[in-house]
Amino acid sequence: MSRDALERHQVWIYLAAILCGLAAGALWPALAPGFEALLWPTLAVLLYATFVQVPLLQVGAAFRDRRFTVAVLLGNFVLIPLLVWLCLPLLSDDPALRLGVLLVLLVPCTDWFISFCQLGRGHTAKAIAITPLNLLAQLLLLPVYLWLMLPANALDTTAIMARLLPAALGLIVLPLVLAGVTERWIDAARPRAVWRARLAWWPVPLLAVVVLMIAGAQVNTVLSAGPALLAVLPVFVAFLLVTSLLARLVARVMRLPLEEGRTLAFTMGTRNSFVVLPLALALPAGWETAAVVIVFQSLIELFGMLLFLWWIPQVLFRNKAA
Repeated sequence: MSRDALERHQVWIYLAAILCGLAAGALWPALAPGFEALLWPTLAVLLYATFVQVPLLQVGAAFRDRRFTVAVLLGNFVLIPLLVWLCLPLLSDDPALRLGVLLVLLVPCTDWFISFCQLGRGHTAKAIAITPLNLLAQLLLLPVYLWLMLPANALDTTAIMARLLPAALGLIVLPLVLAGVTERWIDAARPRAVWRARLAWWPVPLLAVVVLMIAGAQVNTVLSAGPALLAVLPVFVAFLLVTSLLARLVARVMRLPLEEGRTLAFTMGTRNSFVVLPLALALPAGWETAAVVIVFQSLIELFGMLLFLWWIPQVLFRNKAA
C-alpha cells in the first residue's frame, strides 16, 4: 500500500482501531493499565513524527503572500473562535464536554489538512507554508481562548493548569523542539531527506494505535458518554458546514484565487485533535469525557472531509471556466 492510499483510507483505519480498542477493553479489562502506560510515549512519538513534516524553520514563507496569510489568520483565529463561542449555549453544562469541544475546535490542523487540501485541488505549497504559522499561533492563543470562554467557576483553574502545563511541555513542546532539530539535520544534507519521507509513514498507524489504546483504557467512559456524544454531533457537523461557508465569504472579500480559497476552506474545516489530545488526557479524574469528545470529533471531521473533497472544489470553489 502506498502512503497516499494509507492516508485516503485513514478514516476506516481509525474507526477499526476504535472498535478493536472497545472490544479489547470490554473483554479484557486488565489491559487498561497497560494501555494507559503505553499511551504517553506513543503520543510523544506521534507528535514528533508529525511535527517533522511541518516546515518549522520556514515560518517566514507564510508571509510572502500577505493577503492569503491574513485570510487564514482571520478565519482560524478570529472567526472560528467567535463561532465556537456562539456554539457554547448549544452544549450541555458538563464542563468536561465543554472543555473537550473548546480544545478541539479552537486549533487548526497541521497534518492531514495538507493531504486533504491536495486531494481537494487546493494550493498545496501554500498549505505547507502556512502550517507552521498555524501551529505557533494556536499554541500561543489557545490558553487565551480557554481563559475567555470557560467560566471561572466551571473548574479549578489551578488544578487544571497544574496538569496541562507539564503535558504541554513534555508532549508538545519537547517533540516540537526535537522535530526542529531533526529538520535542521535533514536540511543540512540532501541525502538525509529520505528520513523525512520515512517518518511520513508513521502518523497514520501511530494515531490508530493511540485511539485504540484510548478506547481500550476508557471503554466505560466511551459507553457512558454515548448520549453526550450524540448531543454534540450536530454541533460538529454544523461546524464543518458553517466554516466552509465562512471560508467562501472570506475568500470573496479577500479576492483569493480558487486554489487559495479551497486551501482556506480546508484549514478552517480541519482541527488539530491529536495535538490537544495529550492536554485532555492529562486532566484529573472525572474529566475523561474531554478526551473522548476530541477523538469523536476527529472521526466526524474525517468523514466530513470525504464530503469536502466534492463540496469544496465542485460547489463552493468551482472553476466555472472548466
